[in-house]
Amino acid sequence: MTNRHWVGTWTASPAPADGVALSSPTIRMFPRISIGGDTIRVRISNAHGTGKLTIGAARVALRAAGAKIQPGTDRILTFNGSASAVIAAGSLVISDPVAFEVPPLTDLAVSIYVPGEIPASFGVTGRYARQFNYISPPGDFTGMEDMHASRVTDDWYFLSGVDVLADPGTGGIVALGDSITDGNISTHDAFCRWPDQLARRLIARAGGRQLGVMNQGLGGNRILHDIRGDSGVKRFDRDVLAQPGVTHAIVLLGINDIRNRRGLAEEVPTAEGLIAGLHQMTLRAHARGIKIFGGTLTPFENETFMLGAYTPEGEAKRQAVNTWIRQGGAFDAVIDFDAELRDPMRPTSMLPIWDNTDHLHPGDIGYNRMGDLIDLSLFD
Repeated sequence: MTNRHWVGTWTASPAPADGVALSSPTIRMFPRISIGGDTIRVRISNAHGTGKLTIGAARVALRAAGAKIQPGTDRILTFNGSASAVIAAGSLVISDPVAFEVPPLTDLAVSIYVPGEIPASFGVTGRYARQFNYISPPGDFTGMEDMHASRVTDDWYFLSGVDVLADPGTGGIVALGDSITDGNISTHDAFCRWPDQLARRLIARAGGRQLGVMNQGLGGNRILHDIRGDSGVKRFDRDVLAQPGVTHAIVLLGINDIRNRRGLAEEVPTAEGLIAGLHQMTLRAHARGIKIFGGTLTPFENETFMLGAYTPEGEAKRQAVNTWIRQGGAFDAVIDFDAELRDPMRPTSMLPIWDNTDHLHPGDIGYNRMGDLIDLSLFD
């Protein structure tokens, strides 16, 4: 079919990995894609590196158990015809297309060999995976069926996206959020993030538009100030607008601004400031023809993740932001996560069945419920 185009089927938002040093490892990681296809490409990021990054070799395959790949599925990734690539500081590379038949919801294995010593001062790009990935001793083991693994990591290192060549009409949904979108404290390798559940529902429905789901959740992320990566207003262009095939965005950000983890007076937000930041995202999305949906901020009274973070003043800001999301008209639709997850008897708190017990993050059941309550007709 002609007029096929690239659509993101999986993403990880580039962010700095704190104090990580690497010694010529092969890193094998296991992204679960959303939509499938017969041709894919991989994106590798050096967004937070202070110098150039050399990729000595990279391969993609289908995952087997542990650090293994399925026999006969290994494909070499090339970059402008070369088996290696050099990525400038702050940049990324996209691999050449590779013919590879991958069904929807497939677990891939992406293996990246990074030669040389990378000190902690370099600024490795990589953030929480909520999955078990593997790091080898020094050496290129990208082609090994059962890769040597010296340690396990639950981070994505350098890997930032997988795209599929899709038929005309296929769209892409970007979920821009913080740890609640990233699936913090969900069960590793259980794929309980709410964008995972959204992807499963889209694949399972009869008919309807084919849509890739790109999770750009980033633990600790805020709308207005950098922390553990770029702020929402700063990363919006890279993590939403620049994603291949994006047609829709869901934004769920603001709780970390209100909680103000660093406790800096200059980072205490006003409700008006948070609203202004979200409004700017809607303007930028609409300028590119992207529909953008606002997720209401979920309750966090008595949270134990950071003691003392909840205050009546912060709750008033949350309520004001949610009122604007629901009634302001800037978003194309509202996904009312707050209304679903709150306790009807005490709406400042999360209902226990959805809570993972820290009163801030949902548990596996709560995350899946968030994915269930999204109206799929919004994307047709």
